[in-house]
Formats: sequence, structure tokens, C-alpha cells
Amino acid sequence: MVKKGRRGHGEGTVTQRKDGRWHGAFYSEDGKRHFVYGSTQQEALAKLRKAQREDEQGMLVTGPNLKLGAYLEQWLEEVQKPTLRVSSYVKYRKLINSYIVPALGGFQLQKLMPQHVQALYTKMGKKGLSPKTIQNVHGLLHNALDNAMRWNLVARNVTSMVKPPRIRKKEKQSVNLEQARALMLAARGDRLEMFIALALTTGMRRGELLALRWSDVDLDKHVLHVRRTVDFIARYGYVENEPKTERSRRDILLPLFVVTMLKAHRVSQLEQRLKVGSDWVDLDLVICGLEGNYLNPRYILKMFAKLLQSAGLPHMRIHDLRHSVLSLLVGMQIDPLSVQELAGHEDITTTLGVYGHVNYSMLQFIADKFDEVFKQDWMSDDVN
Repeated sequence: MVKKGRRGHGEGTVTQRKDGRWHGAFYSEDGKRHFVYGSTQQEALAKLRKAQREDEQGMLVTGPNLKLGAYLEQWLEEVQKPTLRVSSYVKYRKLINSYIVPALGGFQLQKLMPQHVQALYTKMGKKGLSPKTIQNVHGLLHNALDNAMRWNLVARNVTSMVKPPRIRKKEKQSVNLEQARALMLAARGDRLEMFIALALTTGMRRGELLALRWSDVDLDKHVLHVRRTVDFIARYGYVENEPKTERSRRDILLPLFVVTMLKAHRVSQLEQRLKVGSDWVDLDLVICGLEGNYLNPRYILKMFAKLLQSAGLPHMRIHDLRHSVLSLLVGMQIDPLSVQELAGHEDITTTLGVYGHVNYSMLQFIADKFDEVFKQDWMSDDVN
């Protein structure tokens, strides 16, 4: 028998339409009327009771039924962009436009199913995309749909029921002490000499080295301050940012031979500035191009490959020099907390998973250790 008419608050009704389908209706706690539909009376009633339970639990979907593509655009521009670095924004934009929207953008949020997302991951894998890229897509979708749940646009996050591929950790390359010395000697007189010396004795990231200013360096106290990083981003150019974490803002004590190299490097840079004249770009950079501007990352990669070849070393990434520094310090039996302090790791488990006490004297010990390894190639015994 067909039920008609409005019932009491929250009770709901189930009626049959002229086309034979059934629909249920009820008023939620906020006084709004909601509808569900089914091909049979039992199906419509089951959906009605489910919606009423969700209303009681505060989980009822009440927002507009947006398509995923339109929602991601709103989420990225209004929720994420104000808090993201430019590099992260560009990365998110690429993941959305290149992978998610072409495959899933036309789905309504409330009709997006786990199997739709799983099919996307499978398709990406068959195209040869790396597990890391698929994980990045998964992470972005998960965060976006979590926000959609908070906005009551969806009742569940379907990515919680999908498994992206596991990322296999690649073995990191590093150089030993003899290889580090060979690389330093190969760089002697090269335009990357100062870059390599700082990379191998401070563990600084490439972006931190390229953003280092002379105002960040105290040659008298033998210390430099890591205060910023720089990235080259297509269509944006060079973009400076604060260090990624609070621990990344750090002070590093320099070995004496590096201080001596920096003094000579500064003199050479001043001479180059005089040659360039009014065309010099005064960014106060320690590592810079021939006209004072940022050193091109592509140029660095090209010259670094040549230095590795000259030193007889295998191909490696510039970031592997940072890993090499940490490995060298472990070999020198430096305590893990001091290594963490030098590297600017947010979590000690990133360094070695060992806890201890960081003190200034141990940082000085690190600088002295590097002096023992390298100074014989750069300084005479009478240098103070």
C-alpha cells in the first residue's frame, strides 16, 4: 500500500512514483527535506533508514553533488593554495590535470567508487608511471576527499578502501672518504669548487646552497646560517622559500679550510663583479652565476657529471652528496643527534633512529673532523 503525506519530524515517507519507481522522503534535524530513490519499495525504505541514521550521526551528505573535477579545482584554489609553497602548488596542479581529471573528473563525488580509483592506479602502472607518482596521486585524492567529508559532500572517503602500489626504497649512493677527497680535488679551480666543498662538509641541500647569501655567513666565527631555500619552477622562475621545517633553519660550524676557501672565493667573486660592472645582479649570493644571479640547476647537473667523471666516480645525484656527508659522519663515530642537528632533519629516525644530547662542542668536533680529512690538500701548516 502506498504511503502518502508528511509524517512526523524524522519519520519519513515512502511513495511510488507514476513511472513505477519508489522514493523516500524525510526531514533532517536542520528542517530540510531529503529524498532517496529505489526500484522497489524495500530498496527505497532501506535507503531512507540509512539516510536517517546518517542524519542522527551527523554524517548525512547535505552538500551539492559536484563532479570530482570541479570539486578538486575549488579545493586546490580555495583550501590548499593559500598554505602551499609554489613548488607544491605546481606539483598538485600537475597531478590533478595530468592524471586525476582525465580519468575521474567527470564522476559525481557521491558516485565515485573505490573501484574507479583502483582502476586509475592500475592504468597508471600499466603506462609505466612509478609507484611514487601513483602514491602522490593517492595522497592528494585522500586529502581532498577528507575535506569533502568535512564539508558533508560525501559520506565516506573511497580512497581508504584502495591500496596504491608500495614504493620500493632505492639504495642511496654515497662516497667514502677517499672518493670525497678525489671529488674535491677534481673540483679544484672549477666553478663548482665552492659548491662541492660546502655540499661535502655541511650536508646542505642543493636549494639551501643556491640560496645562501654572504649575509648568512660569519667568516670570523666560522659559522653559516641556513635561512632559506630556492627552487626553479617552470613558468615561475626562481622561487625562494623559508626552509621546509623549523629544524631546517640551523647554524653550521665550518671547517677552517672551508673558511679559507670562502675568503678566496669572495675575492674572486668581487673581481668578477668588477668585470661585469652595471650588469651585475646584486643578490648577495655565495654560489652564483657569472653575473651574480642564481646558478642554473641544469648547469650544475652538467658540470657535476663532468666532475664525477674526472674523479673516476660513478654517476650519482647531487642530493647523494648530502647522504654521503651523513654516512661519513657515522663512519667518524659522530653521535646521531649531532648529525641530525647538522642535517636539519625534523625527526631523529630520519637520521639513524638514535636519541642523545646535542651540544655545541660536538658541532665543533664535526668541523674539526672535516679539517683533518681535507685541509692537507688546501692549506699549508702555517695557516691559522
